[in-house]
Amino acid sequence: MYAILDIETTGGKYNEEGITEIAVYRFDGNKIVDQFSSLVNPERKIQPFVVNLTGISSDMLKNAPKFYEVAKRVIEITEGCILVAHNAQFDNRILTTEFDRLGYPFEKESLCTVELAQKLLPDLPSYSLGKLVRSLGIPISSRHRAQGDAKATVELFKLLLSKDTSKEIVTESIRIDPKRHLEPKLLDLIAEAPTSTGVYYMHRKDGTIIYIGKSKNIKKRITQHFTNDNRKSKKIQLEVTSLTYENTGSELIALLKESEEIKRVKPIYNRALRRTLYSYQLSSFEDKDGYINLKIDKADGRKKAITTFTNYQQAKKVLFKITEEHGLCQKLNGLHNTNGNCFSYTVKECYGACLGEENASIYNQRVRSFLADHSYENKHMLIIDKGREVDERSVVLIENGQYMGFGFYHLNFQINNPEVLKSIITPMENNRDAQHIIQGFLRKNKVLKTVKLPKETAI
Repeated sequence: MYAILDIETTGGKYNEEGITEIAVYRFDGNKIVDQFSSLVNPERKIQPFVVNLTGISSDMLKNAPKFYEVAKRVIEITEGCILVAHNAQFDNRILTTEFDRLGYPFEKESLCTVELAQKLLPDLPSYSLGKLVRSLGIPISSRHRAQGDAKATVELFKLLLSKDTSKEIVTESIRIDPKRHLEPKLLDLIAEAPTSTGVYYMHRKDGTIIYIGKSKNIKKRITQHFTNDNRKSKKIQLEVTSLTYENTGSELIALLKESEEIKRVKPIYNRALRRTLYSYQLSSFEDKDGYINLKIDKADGRKKAITTFTNYQQAKKVLFKITEEHGLCQKLNGLHNTNGNCFSYTVKECYGACLGEENASIYNQRVRSFLADHSYENKHMLIIDKGREVDERSVVLIENGQYMGFGFYHLNFQINNPEVLKSIITPMENNRDAQHIIQGFLRKNKVLKTVKLPKETAI
């Protein structure tokens, strides 16, 4: 299965571009079986030459969805697919960068129709998409717009498949397809793996744990490990002899267990997650005019953090969202460097704090409302989510802003009873990584509910 796509961007510095339009056609080798296209608000300036080239202006994108709003659909339509694009390295890089900003690992194999055309159709005067398809008699409309270019790439790829008499494209696709042939021992391990959410452990023959991971679908993730061609995956495939699992039902608990156990066990192939998970944090301070400002800082365990982030791009994107949702000022939050009013004031989404027009106490009420919902300081609460069985729920306990541990309970239990809580909670280490996982998860995912606890409930 192939995901044939085209992306238009803002232009600008390398890895700072934003997507302005995306189109994806899911293609089974014979016909299109699904399609998606959308303008995207890049939340950044579009370079003038790009506006002239594509005709896409900032005014067109004001009401367009932001990338995080279309990301789920992009994941769905590209699931199990090889990415195909004209200059695939560019499109793949842009898409991966956008998902990195959301903290989501988007990894796909890709095929480039420029390289395929140069190999299968040598000696053509040009391999730019417009000139190439015209020379091949392939119609193209809306040049330099995602849908028109992606549709033309579909027709080009069909032609290349027919020209590929030695079947190199199909052979390569099978090589990187998750369904390709595996060693019997790996097939047996995949067959034994559950499809549930939880943490899995890969063992050598002597029982040593060489890798710990988590997944919402353990079988699917194990299959990816055993069909990947990167160096680490190949080493794991050679060394692994058995797998063990722990179902959690809750993705949040799986993330917390994975983080703690990697730090404790230090498996040889988990080097990346031994380090801290976050590098930036959101903090607040009151300026000389009495306004509470929000600020992105480098992570520092000595400073109080409202919430933490994996990278700066993710932090900035979230702060833009917070500013928009709570009617805050881009200038006060460090998102618009100006001596005058911020951009939000221009479009009537800021009430003039940047110019001193809005009373500081009224502005600060909205900031404190946000802080009350998102700051962990002195917070007592339970995070309730799915359990391992239908009649079970999982619970994560936060006490005095500290992560205390997790547990599981039957639906008949009254878990706000201190004695019941004491009996079901498995104590876990509170650290900044654990808080980063919890805050990030609540920011991006829905749980069944959160329950505020009175202080006397503390265990």
